[in-house]
Amino acid sequence: MDGYTRKVNTYLFFKLPSAWWCGVRLRELTDLYAVSTVRYRWINQNPFKSMFWAVQGMAAELATGALVSREIRKSGRGISMLVLKNKAHFTKKARGRITFRCEDGARLSETLNTVLNTDTGETIWMTAIGRDETGEIVSEFHFEWTLKARGR
Repeated sequence: MDGYTRKVNTYLFFKLPSAWWCGVRLRELTDLYAVSTVRYRWINQNPFKSMFWAVQGMAAELATGALVSREIRKSGRGISMLVLKNKAHFTKKARGRITFRCEDGARLSETLNTVLNTDTGETIWMTAIGRDETGEIVSEFHFEWTLKARGR
């Protein structure tokens, strides 16, 4: 875990404590992908003996949002980011450690370049796929992020 990943997890503790207490953590972050995890526990369960869908959503959003945040930080420019829409699909009960992976870094970089070089805002759909410890997909989340340069 690098220093930036630790900073994101510290940010969770102070600014998004519900995610932190539920066990959502960023594990890996590169230019191309981000990985977050959450473990099924008493605090994030639903009545059906699996992980509450909203907790999965927090972990999935972290995987996409960490990529967006990192790219914005690298640009050195003021850019607003906001989730406009989201969709989710669930295929299996989420038990054990669930790992969400978003591999949209290359597409995000292209979109951010457009934002930086034009006066228009852009949107990008990013996907985080959640897998259990056996590698089976338990859920898939799609987030439409809006990006707009500030001060233009």
